[in-house]
Amino acid sequence: MRTLSDSQLAIRDDNKAVKNELFESICRLTNWLEKNDYRGYDTFDGLNAKYLRPLTFNSGFLQTVLQQGVRRFPLNMRPLLGISKSHSTKGMGFLARGFMRLHEATGDLAWRAKAEFVLQWLQQNQSPGYSGACWGNHFDYQSRTFYLPKNVPTVVWTSLIGQAFLEAYDLFRSRSYLNIAVSSCEHILGDLDTLADKNGLCISYIPGMNKQVHNANVLGASLLARTYAHTGNESYRELAARAIQYTAQYQRADSSWYYGEAANLHWVDNFHTAYVLDCFKHYIHSTGDERFDKCMMNGYEFWKKAFFLENGTPRYYHYKTLPIDIQCCSQAIDTLVLFNDRDPGNLSLALKIAAWTIKNMQDASGYFYYRRYSTLLVNKTPTLHWGQATMLCAMAGLYKSL
Repeated sequence: MRTLSDSQLAIRDDNKAVKNELFESICRLTNWLEKNDYRGYDTFDGLNAKYLRPLTFNSGFLQTVLQQGVRRFPLNMRPLLGISKSHSTKGMGFLARGFMRLHEATGDLAWRAKAEFVLQWLQQNQSPGYSGACWGNHFDYQSRTFYLPKNVPTVVWTSLIGQAFLEAYDLFRSRSYLNIAVSSCEHILGDLDTLADKNGLCISYIPGMNKQVHNANVLGASLLARTYAHTGNESYRELAARAIQYTAQYQRADSSWYYGEAANLHWVDNFHTAYVLDCFKHYIHSTGDERFDKCMMNGYEFWKKAFFLENGTPRYYHYKTLPIDIQCCSQAIDTLVLFNDRDPGNLSLALKIAAWTIKNMQDASGYFYYRRYSTLLVNKTPTLHWGQATMLCAMAGLYKSL
């Protein structure tokens, strides 16, 4: 009978210990979420400040000052400003994906029940009045280029949530979940403008205005491509291909992408780059179109080289580390797991990032902090989608892969 060597036994025990630590962190986070009724703050909820919002006088500049002031202030001022914890559609989408992954990993029906509860909530909380299923913010939002009233859908929210319903269909085989994803694709085709550029098309971030952002564009393409794989709808594949082409043709010389091509959108950050990479991979896998594989892998190599320190600390920008943002942590783990089939050493880096994040960003009560500015200065705001939901989803995916 073949026996394991001492070194093999040590590796197996280490892996088991790491997996147990990861699951314990997931359970602490889940307990916090349930105690808080799946509610939290949002990074951009500053315009919900009922005491200061009237003083902006509907000025775009003053609304930006209020929103960014609440977001960037190193302490959580929201309770003093009259901002309450709320549910988040995007957050619930990430939670659904996380709970499904945990059900797959453990077979525990309790995780399935949580996933189905969240999916039902999402079906009941769509943005009304559009061509298909779609979702938006629970707060007004002032961007650098437009003002977005609450509940107006975005292609980012809709695509990420739509993909949660696709994954629910794959796991539970309920046709109703696939129908929701199809409905979301119809929203993209029917309600969102596109911008023709060279051989590509850019899907607008929001309805009613034509706003181009790379991660939003390819997230729309990713949902279309993944739904095409289930339905064979050629209109989904055709638009997805041209949207991917748009972003591919704007890859920079160092293989990175700007957030957007408008002059005021020229920055490169960790998690938006990771979104783009995930979407390229889903598109290629769903359509079999490998024209963009080299573009994707070049972007992946840039991302992996530029955005991580040796100890697993995720950097915010490719040229500086601070602030350390919880979304950089969560999305890094998720993207590394997704690309593990192309780069098998990824899980060790994903585990290193997870261990660093649990040690440095998780509160004793279970939730994850929003940002760390230095060893001593930490913004401990319990953001829902930005921190809790994305971390649960990412850690669940990593746990499932071990």
